[in-house]
Amino acid sequence: MSTLATEIKPARADDVKVTDDALIVMLEDGRTLIVPLAWYPRLLYGTEEERQNWRLIGKGEGIHWADLDEDISIEHLLAGIPSGESQKSLQQWLETRKQDLQKQR
Repeated sequence: MSTLATEIKPARADDVKVTDDALIVMLEDGRTLIVPLAWYPRLLYGTEEERQNWRLIGKGEGIHWADLDEDISIEHLLAGIPSGESQKSLQQWLETRKQDLQKQR
């Protein structure tokens, strides 16, 4: 009996869109992933400008939002895994964000 060894290549993003309620990721292989923005609270609480300031990392294996300190892997999107950030961490981030916004005014 012979076995066929195939290399499984990681899925890679080539474009990203963020709407008021969804994260939309276009993959190189033609698939489009759409997940609720509520899965990623930092994106949900981000401004339109912050949401649009993303870049692909790891040759498209992930997405990074510098302004929101958020990284999302394509592997997790495909597996249906939402943000694993704890409520405590999110609350600390929101408080720091609130303070930073007040300083800017």
